[in-house]
Amino acid sequence: MSIGSLAQTPYHKPTLVIGIVVEGLNDDYISHLQECFVDGGFKRLTKDGVSIGNVDFGPGLDPVAATAIIYTGASPNVTGIPAATIYDATLRKGRHSLLDPQEIGNFTNETYSPKSIAVSTISDEIRLDAQGIGSVHSLSSDSHKSIIMAGHAANSAFWINDTNGQWATTTYYKDVPTPIAGRNYNAPIAERLDTMTWAPLLPIDLYPDIPEYRRKFTFRYTFPKKEVDRYLQYKATPLANTEITDMACDYITTMSLGRHGAIDMLNIAYTVTPYAYANESDTRMETMDAYVRLDRDLALLFNTIDRNVGAENALIFLAATPPPMTGKRDDEKWGVPSGQFSPKRAVSLLNMYLMALHGNGEWVSGYHEGQFFLNAKTIKEKSLDVASVRAEAADFLGRMSGISNVFTIDDIISNRAGENASALKRNTSIKHSGDVIISVTPGWEITNDDTRTNNTVVREGYVPTPFFVMWPGVKPQRIETPVDARTIAPTISRLLRIRSPNAASAPALRL
Repeated sequence: MSIGSLAQTPYHKPTLVIGIVVEGLNDDYISHLQECFVDGGFKRLTKDGVSIGNVDFGPGLDPVAATAIIYTGASPNVTGIPAATIYDATLRKGRHSLLDPQEIGNFTNETYSPKSIAVSTISDEIRLDAQGIGSVHSLSSDSHKSIIMAGHAANSAFWINDTNGQWATTTYYKDVPTPIAGRNYNAPIAERLDTMTWAPLLPIDLYPDIPEYRRKFTFRYTFPKKEVDRYLQYKATPLANTEITDMACDYITTMSLGRHGAIDMLNIAYTVTPYAYANESDTRMETMDAYVRLDRDLALLFNTIDRNVGAENALIFLAATPPPMTGKRDDEKWGVPSGQFSPKRAVSLLNMYLMALHGNGEWVSGYHEGQFFLNAKTIKEKSLDVASVRAEAADFLGRMSGISNVFTIDDIISNRAGENASALKRNTSIKHSGDVIISVTPGWEITNDDTRTNNTVVREGYVPTPFFVMWPGVKPQRIETPVDARTIAPTISRLLRIRSPNAASAPALRL
């Protein structure tokens, strides 16, 4: 029975909620690849549910911060999660935004927890609604997303470890579901990865609009033991999405999710972001194949839900997050304008400039992800006004090649930063922000001193990020008007008839 055929049944609460977040999902690609999809995946979402073509997250967000918006209904200035990594003034470098040294890693030496999430989430409210009778779990290849989706009150949150391929977690969460233990001990990714290959799933002619040279030279990726970053490379492929789907299906079938007399929730995160380890700068074929494979993963997941819980008892939502706006450098022979921006050199030049103005000292303590952090101690010792020094630094950086925009944190707080100043202010966590924030010119390459991390080329572009929800209580429809991302959490809460997360101030959509 399809969800659409149940739209007129009397209301009852679902017994299972499936929350899905897909990094980089583009609504245009979904439309473009309809002929490549099976009936039970994206086609079912669009036919049997509400589909929104474009969710607006505002400027300057990475996928982790966007995931936090989806689950809390609040922006980074409230959630305290501005990005995957934040600058640590003590370490003078970036660190995991959910780092918690008080916790211990399970199947990993990573020490994370949700304590940095300053507000409640949908997952928290589901657990609180039934006073813990229902259970909440999350699965992802990424630790940030798994923990954010799980929230503070969940039973478990697991991710694929970067260095050993194990399904890992933090001891903050108390449950280690049987499917996890079974996979880690009996069929670990480390023992299977040598045999895995990512190549086109479909015949090449079925992928639309592929340039002729890519049809002759397709792609084939393997993950040999000699490759230091083999797990990172694997996690960025649709093969990891399939691993996550298989685990999710095991949760549903073996843990009786949706059959506990209260709402259970399973959160899942996928990625279809252009493959960062691709052999070519043109990754259209890899991206299309990722969509095709994800479509089949969704069909398997939905079918598992139907067989074990019933479509009439499951509310499913799928939200996209914007992809990182970076890519690979085009071959210089094409003459596309470009350059290299070195953060290390910029820090050095800015420090020398401020020394010339105010005397010797360490004026710049660090740089992280487009943010310059000034040395508050030096400024105080010189009895200078910090806002004035920020303005001087911004004026100097604004004249530097490769920098297209520059704002001080004072500009952002005062709504003087850019064309969408109020949205940028919402998306800035003052606690974690640098003193001066820059944008690197599109087409320029940002050099990275970390030899394990590739240089990235800045790109800008509009990516329509879709949202879907399937539930018998909502009438299938298509909404083209852009929708504020902060409405997702209260909308799902309204459909479940539970409290919204405590910082979700935007009104719910009337679906």
